[in-house]
Amino acid sequence: MMPLSSSTTRRTLKHTRAIQIEAFARDDGLWDLDARITDHKPREIALASGTRRQGDALHDLSLRVTIDLQMNVVDAYAVSEAVPYPGYCETIGPEYKKLIGLNLLRQFRQGVKERMQGIQGCTHLTELAQILPTAAVQAFAGDVVDTRDGASDSQDTNQPFQLNRCHALRLDGPAVVQYYPRWANKSPDANSSS
Repeated sequence: MMPLSSSTTRRTLKHTRAIQIEAFARDDGLWDLDARITDHKPREIALASGTRRQGDALHDLSLRVTIDLQMNVVDAYAVSEAVPYPGYCETIGPEYKKLIGLNLLRQFRQGVKERMQGIQGCTHLTELAQILPTAAVQAFAGDVVDTRDGASDSQDTNQPFQLNRCHALRLDGPAVVQYYPRWANKSPDANSSS
């Protein structure tokens, strides 16, 4: 793997956004996805609501979505620790209950957009919600969803979940031939996603 190349032009850091998602298996069989987004400026900035000191977060927002094993959202809520308009921004948190009933694998992003876009939500919390499906898939991999080839188990007729969902794991690609030979497909139709 190669990191980004060093810049050949002198640069000055102006903004840092960090996104973190942690997934937790709960004792009751559900899973919590705890997502957090922070924004920082490396200098003091003047906002309409007042001056934000260097090092203080401009945004520090968290969203917890609780899902079942079929990736249905059964609970959701948001909190705002740091916002640019205190007393106003953080009042939107309870609206994220509208995510309940959506499924992370079936039209989730469209559902989030319909329920939370524009003045119905917080731009940053809604953006954070949009990346939850792939984080949940990663969290479930190996624990809830079988990601192995299964070639040694002739009874297993279910193709591993991750196959044919990205360019590297397309059924007619060399990675599938090497790591999942049982599921390798040389047909031209293998490029279509299921």
